[in-house]
Amino acid sequence: MYKVYGSIPSRASRILWMLEEIGQPYEHVKAGPRDPQITALNLSGKIPVLVDGDAVISDSSAIMTYLADKHGALTYPAGSLERAAQDSVFFTMLDELDAVLWIAARHTFVLPEDKRAPQVSETAMWEFDRNLQRLEKQFKGPFLLGEKMTIADILLVHCMSWARGARFSLNSDVLNAYSKEMRNRPGYLKLAELAQKS
Repeated sequence: MYKVYGSIPSRASRILWMLEEIGQPYEHVKAGPRDPQITALNLSGKIPVLVDGDAVISDSSAIMTYLADKHGALTYPAGSLERAAQDSVFFTMLDELDAVLWIAARHTFVLPEDKRAPQVSETAMWEFDRNLQRLEKQFKGPFLLGEKMTIADILLVHCMSWARGARFSLNSDVLNAYSKEMRNRPGYLKLAELAQKS
């Protein structure tokens, strides 16, 4: 059984949702960044952390890729053109959505107050909106890459949920409708149950 360390509102929710989607058993250990349980596993203190037997894997994107490849689920085969397209959009979203949200968060509440630059958040909101609208043009439906749900969908829906919580504009009717559908999936709804128990 996998052990997933991290809090529900964090990137750990990506891993928990994925495990629900692929039907793999797991134990969720609620822990925030720099918690002693986390630093014992990951020197950076960042969450999530996945423990698989004696192996410890950090970084949500690395964990998702590992699980997808290991179980042959929510991914296209390595070495295929479909996988190249999946990786292309996945890595682009890490750069253009996830990283933008993270820099805004750092300058809103993560960094010490004297190190924050509040104007960065305004720029991040503008950049996120531009990038999301550009991504809309690549949307194939019913999932991001077409007929098959992949880890790219989990990443996108999590970033959109994060943005919504941070009061970013989500100016894409297409992606908003898609995100709403994805958030009604049983695997995603399980996260709300976990959050209530935490």
